[in-house]
Amino acid sequence: MSVSKRPPEPELHRYELPGGWIVLAGKTDADNDRLSIRIANANDFWFHVRGMPGSHVILRVEDEEPDKQTIEAAAAIAAYHSKARAGGKVAVSCTRAKFVTKPKGAKPGTVQIRREKVIKVAPSLPE
Repeated sequence: MSVSKRPPEPELHRYELPGGWIVLAGKTDADNDRLSIRIANANDFWFHVRGMPGSHVILRVEDEEPDKQTIEAAAAIAAYHSKARAGGKVAVSCTRAKFVTKPKGAKPGTVQIRREKVIKVAPSLPE
């Protein structure tokens, strides 16, 4: 009798922003991998604090584009779920999920991004 060794479902933080926007954040390096590479849709926005360990964060995009406040709120969640949480304003990388790739043989949680935009926000969670 064989049991298939499927990876466990990723453990994710889930937040809802005003307007019904959904934000997902990984809890571990393996969760970050699955969130960024498998779960995220190409047009979703991807966030990660710059130059420090932290969660990969996805802002789900369905039909309409998020406004600046929604993008900043998602970036603030990425800053909150990082080692920079206690800092003031934090630099957060933002790009579309389609520009996030995993280098061959890289350790879990390691990705390369293209077309990055940097947003400076204070770490916070939605009300």
